[in-house]
Amino acid sequence: MFETLSQRIRAAVDKLRGRGRITEADLKATLREIRMSLLEADVNFEVAKSFVNSVQEKTLGAQVLESLTPAEQILTVVYEELVQMLGGESKQPVLKNEGNLWFMVGLQGSGKTTTTGKLANFYKSKGRRPLLVAADTQRPAARDQLRILGEKIGVPVLEVADGERPETTRQRLQQHLTFDYRDLVIVDTAGRLQIDEPLMGELAKLKQVMGPSETLLVVDSMTGQEALNVSKTFDERIGVSGLILTKLDGDARGGAALSARHITNKPIFFAGISEKIEGLEPFYPDRLAQRILGMGDLQTLLEKAKAAELEAPDKSIKEITLEDLITQMRQIRKMGSFTDILGMIPGMSRMLPAGFQVDEKQVNRMEAIVLSMTRKERRDPKVLNASRRKRIAAGSGTTVQEVNRLIKTFEDTKGMMRTMQKQQGKSRGMFRR
Repeated sequence: MFETLSQRIRAAVDKLRGRGRITEADLKATLREIRMSLLEADVNFEVAKSFVNSVQEKTLGAQVLESLTPAEQILTVVYEELVQMLGGESKQPVLKNEGNLWFMVGLQGSGKTTTTGKLANFYKSKGRRPLLVAADTQRPAARDQLRILGEKIGVPVLEVADGERPETTRQRLQQHLTFDYRDLVIVDTAGRLQIDEPLMGELAKLKQVMGPSETLLVVDSMTGQEALNVSKTFDERIGVSGLILTKLDGDARGGAALSARHITNKPIFFAGISEKIEGLEPFYPDRLAQRILGMGDLQTLLEKAKAAELEAPDKSIKEITLEDLITQMRQIRKMGSFTDILGMIPGMSRMLPAGFQVDEKQVNRMEAIVLSMTRKERRDPKVLNASRRKRIAAGSGTTVQEVNRLIKTFEDTKGMMRTMQKQQGKSRGMFRR
């Protein structure tokens, strides 16, 4: 989502690299470009102004102007201010041993019901026993959607009836909990296509009767500045304890996501990063700031690898084969898209061309090619003559040219790995001396 913003900020700062000492005019020109990049990314005007003023205040001193590495120092200040703009330290909803009742509120289409299911799945994986409550008394389809999600993740769902009164819902919930103990109840409340008085009245009444310990507002990151107006209205009328941003994997400019914390003064608890049921992560301001500035996100990458239970490569293997290649590709896929994974590797964004995206369909074709080979062919591609390559192309639904490209890429990769191993061997020999 923040690809364009990331490129613009890095390009502005990179102009100062290798120039030695800079002038105040140089610095102000750089900050002007950063301000424009924020506004073009749909960041709220007041937020962008405050951000740049704060960066300017901290960088106009002699320490930066007389530094031999002004770009690095400015980038450090920009990073620190980005973290503050996004909320500073990471925060999570208060989770007690028992008596946790959370309200999910938001407009229809923001991803509220899906996020409710994701949240239950997240806490179930942490050892909690969640219960979902489908509390939309006017839209049976919303209740059906949550029931299907509950079945998918193995979490029970208590459904309200059409027109059911809040007092009745509370009574039914208490009865349910007497015979099926749950330490986290997540209530999916009614949504509308737009904010209206009936919606607010219904939510206010339900909240008064149910007494939730947390009220979480689900905000669509792709709706721009309107998302901020929605957030403010919900907080003024209902009272919100925190935000969940959805669709952070989308292709919108992302300004609303960057402005949400500053405008609402509410912490961002979670971020939706994919449509999968596992696609919900705790929100870390420092990690998002690192990714925006092209610094990678090694911590999240390691956590994804651990969650995917990736197997360590077999150190006894002296030379990689196509079988190893396909195994590694499948393991990486457990962690998410190849493009996202590359973006988390520190320094990788600078090595890749602007707008680089891994074609997931091409990855599928590569896998199909390897799977169309015999075991002998996967282990020793040198046996692949013209007739074998033609057979593999037909079996994988690709072309002989694509088979040839895969084999060439594979051989080039092996050559590069051999070179790296030789260099490592020389380095070890130097240290032994």
